[in-house]
Amino acid sequence: MKFRFLSAGESHGKKLTAIIENVPSGFDIDVEAINSELARRQQGYGRGARMQIESDRAEITSGLRFGKTIGSPIAIEVQNKDHERWLEAMSITPLDNLEEVDLKTITRLRPGHADYAGAVKYNQDDVRNILERSSARETAIRVAVGAIAKQILNKFGINIVSKVISIGSVKAEDLSGACQNDLNCPDDKAYELMKKEIDAAAERGVTLGGSIRIEISDVPVGLGSHVHWDRKLDGRLAQALMSIQAVKAVEIGIGKQSAELSGEKVHDEIFYEDEKFIRKTNNAGGIEGGISNGENIIAVISMKPIPTMRTPLKSVDLSDKSQQEAHFERSDTCAVPACGVVAEGMSAIIILQEFLEKFGGDSFAEISSNYQNYLAMRK
Repeated sequence: MKFRFLSAGESHGKKLTAIIENVPSGFDIDVEAINSELARRQQGYGRGARMQIESDRAEITSGLRFGKTIGSPIAIEVQNKDHERWLEAMSITPLDNLEEVDLKTITRLRPGHADYAGAVKYNQDDVRNILERSSARETAIRVAVGAIAKQILNKFGINIVSKVISIGSVKAEDLSGACQNDLNCPDDKAYELMKKEIDAAAERGVTLGGSIRIEISDVPVGLGSHVHWDRKLDGRLAQALMSIQAVKAVEIGIGKQSAELSGEKVHDEIFYEDEKFIRKTNNAGGIEGGISNGENIIAVISMKPIPTMRTPLKSVDLSDKSQQEAHFERSDTCAVPACGVVAEGMSAIIILQEFLEKFGGDSFAEISSNYQNYLAMRK
């Protein structure tokens, strides 16, 4: 039994939609909490004009009754308000006056985006048919699904947070802060420098990436498996995080630093205190052998700068192969905090899938009983 979803929708289409299946019954789902997560995704210093157009709200159309899951698939939608200006350009039915309509066709390719590879793969002359789905707008529905996964995990004490730990060349030194700013950065000094870096990039018409730390707390021992490559928890988590638009690297625990240190400085020693196994370090990031080991799961992701820039790079026009400047439509200067919200959601989906695999049942009561029995067995 695996919590899973499929999504549909284009950036300027009518709506984004997801169908979630294998959601056990008896879980309270707060739609306003989903909307709060969607609002978090739209915030952040350096966001662009699209965030001023949209005010994302989720609507659940099936799978709940009186606020509780009933065991049937959940359908959830997020409307695209900007679609009102794209009714003809994004029409799903044939148009009689096609020659008279501004189809907002794009043929100038953007380096770093899916434009060229997607156009070749799907045999498209209009890059609009590629960018509409490859756009990061798609992540709004992922956040909505992830918010549901978060709420279910919270019932078992599992929580997920993200922190922006670098933007451009600025790195946060203090990671213990509460992230009470619009960059979700724990270091107040670094926050001010990050804003200056974003302002300078905006002035130049370029974009900035950064890195985000995700921490998943109170994960029980035993999620994932060592027995097959595709069941390893770190592999599944890395794939989900890498699937987020613009993410170019995923590290678990100390990540690439482990290649630079000798073994005694990498591996977390094991102790038995107060009738439980503990670690005094967490270099492994809470996962050993593809299985959660009871420590907090730590992942760090690196997001590249957004490819669409007001100061365009050199490129080629797909239609006549002429040298041109890359297409510009609309862009954020920096969307790193938003990427963190998406990463929280994707992490929640993977952890919930593994949790249900381990403690699965058709209802909250059954899963809770299985989980409590497992914890008691380990004492």
